[in-house]
Parts: sequence; structure tokens; C-alpha cells
Amino acid sequence: MTTNNSKNFLSAIIACYNDEEAIPLMHNRLTKIFKKMKCNYEIIFVCDGSPDNSEKVLKDLCAKDKQTIAIIHSRNFSSQNSFVSGLHIASGDAVIFLDGDLQDPPELIEKFFEKWKLGYEVVYGKRVKREGNFLLHLCYKLFYRVFNKLSYITVPQDAGDFSLIDKKVYQSIKSLPEKDIFIRGLRAWVGFSQIGVEYTRPKRVFGKSTNNIFKNIQWAKKGIFSFSNTPLEIISYLAIFVVFLSVLAMIFYISTFFLYPDVPRGFTTMFVLILFLGGVQLLSVSIISEYIGKILEETKNRPKFIIDKIYNNPKSKKK
Repeated sequence: MTTNNSKNFLSAIIACYNDEEAIPLMHNRLTKIFKKMKCNYEIIFVCDGSPDNSEKVLKDLCAKDKQTIAIIHSRNFSSQNSFVSGLHIASGDAVIFLDGDLQDPPELIEKFFEKWKLGYEVVYGKRVKREGNFLLHLCYKLFYRVFNKLSYITVPQDAGDFSLIDKKVYQSIKSLPEKDIFIRGLRAWVGFSQIGVEYTRPKRVFGKSTNNIFKNIQWAKKGIFSFSNTPLEIISYLAIFVVFLSVLAMIFYISTFFLYPDVPRGFTTMFVLILFLGGVQLLSVSIISEYIGKILEETKNRPKFIIDKIYNNPKSKKK
């Protein structure tokens, strides 16, 4: 790794949904930290179809600060696509991804910046502790460990989207054509030199999180089915096991038929076998359907997001 002191322009991309109260504080804290670091910067808020008053808050903020840009989506396209949307506007030597609820502390950017200056091309936040729901925290811990067991890539454990990414890395991510985006997986997939910075993730200050156990299951499925073929391999092994079990059952029943011809034949064993085989088939079909669903989404070739309007559009300034 080589030290590069010529890079000093940063683009912060904030995915916002129901964050109207947090947006001014996020802007204030980001502005303070960037000025403290004495670097050039731009702050890009992406309002992802938020039903609250976020757009008006952002419009007023952009009118006061020309270094702030606001992208307004036509509807909700997910936080992952919000980050990609920001990448199409960003012009920094590096970008920083943050969630708009202030659970990603902007003050940590200074440590990210120091690591980047040392030559690391991806610096991610590693959550050593989470304030809030213990059960969700446990589920997140479990997900990363299961994911790395199943996946053909290794995603840093307990690392979310909060990160600083060098321009050549984020350009690589932006160029990827897939529609079902999983940023932390793609960040690991593209490679380059990466390092983590540990921090404690605070609980949400404003509003109520839209996250729940069902959405976390969807997140887990998104990650696993995007970066692992192991579920399909499990089906193959399961099929071999069932065939082997069936052969043993046939041998057993043929043997008992000749050895004990007068023993009455019950339906319990057949009932259990039918339920077992039916369960295996349904499980196999459900796993295959997840992959088919992902293929369907990719082949539709729809855009990842639709932009309704942009306040302080940097591209219009260049014309």
C-alpha cells in the first residue's frame, strides 16, 4: 500500500427514509467533521420515497447549503438502491455510505479517512456492540456467521453498509449490472485492500425503525442467494440421502415380507414417509424458486431506481 496525500474530496451518501428529524442533525455533524478534517466535500441525501416531510426539509437545506445535494426517488426502492443512486451523482475521490437515522456516527469518518490515507481502499465500520434490541443483535451476529459458512466470498463479520470506499472501488460497484443489490456483499466481492474500524452502534434516536424479524429474514435470503450456491448443493445431498433411505426401506420391507408373511401391514410408516418426502420436495422447490425469482428480476432489466427530482444537481451546474 502506498500513501497518497493528494486525495481529499469526499462524497457522503445518506439513505433516508422517515428521517426528517435526523436529517438536519446529520447535516450539521457531517459539516463539522469535514471542516475539522479540512477536506473538500459534498453531502448527498437520497430520499427514498419517504412518506414524512423529508423532501421539504432537504429542499430547505439545499437552498442554504450548495454543497448539499438531495435526490428524491419516485417511490421506495430500498436503501441499497439509494446508495447506488447516490453513486451516480457522486464525484468524490471516495464515498461514505451512511444510514439517515444517525445510527452510523459521522465522527467515525475521521478514522476512516486516516486509514484511507494510509492506502486502504475500503474502510468499513465493524459493530462490536449494538445498543437496543438484544434479540435482533443476536440474529445479526448469527447471520454473518452462517453467511460466511455458505458463501463463496467472505464478508467481514458485523460490518454493515457504513464505510468509506475509494473511487476506483465504487466505480467498479456502480458498473455491476445486477438489480438485486447487496452492498456489503458486492463490496467484499470486488476485492481491493480493506480494513475495519470498530465502533458501538447506538440505538435509533428519532422515529421508529421499520426493521423487523421478517425484513431481516429477507435481508438474509438476499445475501445468501446472491453469493452462495450451497442451498442448491444441499438439495443434491438431500436427494442422495432420500434415495439411500428409500433403498434401505425397500430392503427392509421385502425382507419382512418373506420372513414374517403373516404380520399385518400398517399405514403409520407409509404416512410418515409420505410426509417426510413431501417436506423434502417442498423445501427443495422453495429453494429453487428463490433462485428462479432472482433470475426473473435480473432478466426484467428494469432500472434500479427512478429519480423524481434533484436539488442542487451538480450535473446541471456543469452545463
